[in-house]
Amino acid sequence: MSKLTTTKDVFKITLPTPFSVGDVNVYVVKGDALTLIDAGAKTEEAWQSFKEQLAQLGYTPSDIEQIVITHHHPDHVGLLDYFSKDIPIIGHPKNQPWISQDQQFFAQNEPFYKELFTQLGLNPAFVALINMDEEFEYSCRRSLSSTIGEGDTLEGLPGFKVLETPGHAQSHIVLYREEDGMLIAGDTILAKISPNPLLEPPQFGETSRPRPLIQYNNSLRKLLTLDMSKVVTGHGDDITNAHHLIQERFISQKERAYHVLKMIEEKPMTAFEVCSRLFPKVYLRQPLFTISETVGQLDFLEELGEIKIEVVNGQHIYHSN
Repeated sequence: MSKLTTTKDVFKITLPTPFSVGDVNVYVVKGDALTLIDAGAKTEEAWQSFKEQLAQLGYTPSDIEQIVITHHHPDHVGLLDYFSKDIPIIGHPKNQPWISQDQQFFAQNEPFYKELFTQLGLNPAFVALINMDEEFEYSCRRSLSSTIGEGDTLEGLPGFKVLETPGHAQSHIVLYREEDGMLIAGDTILAKISPNPLLEPPQFGETSRPRPLIQYNNSLRKLLTLDMSKVVTGHGDDITNAHHLIQERFISQKERAYHVLKMIEEKPMTAFEVCSRLFPKVYLRQPLFTISETVGQLDFLEELGEIKIEVVNGQHIYHSN
């Protein structure tokens, strides 16, 4: 259980998760307030590991003065339940219904998901595999104390600015410090893998579903405008060549999309048909990830004008142009 110093005031703690992504990184920042960035999945193993590594820094959980979350996924927020009810929890407002497990929010979105799954051509057996309850088992039931958004600064963390980076999650933010080029990136960019832009329902009066891969690409373009000397991430290693890595991601993204286009040029398909061909070995094991990735590629191709949608009995059939 060794700690990794990323800079003089930002310390990485790596925690186990029950998810296929593996370990998650959370960060202790010694600012004007001792701040925790993200909190790990809700397991006893993760909590014990967190306490042990925090002790190596000379602290206990009660020393943490505030918690900032980069996004609402369970591997980043679950351990919030282990902290005092009085500790400030800060994040983008779109975290709130997820981290509080707002049943009214979920109920309101059932018609959205029903219509979406019909549009995508999902069969009932595949829909049954999408088990959100399993994910929430490792999440939390907490509420935000205050919210942050684009351009905000954080009390207790001088020098850091909030940037909104939706895509992987609609709630996603990063923290950037211009003084030394430090970016606390959450899952916006990872060293070894490309984060999955997950399908989510609309919020705050939005009338159509977000298009997460398009948003994600725009978020990466935003990062390209920054002078990033070091990027610390939600999973895996730090990144020191972020600009180069982002350009590589754009290239591989386009290659994946045109692989999908070739399938559709062979014959028109639903998103589910594309998904089962694109991920034949894993689409039944990881249904939400694979259908989200597939829809992202289709959204991308549609925006490029490479494909068009024909609606047949509520299903979206994708044709090449």
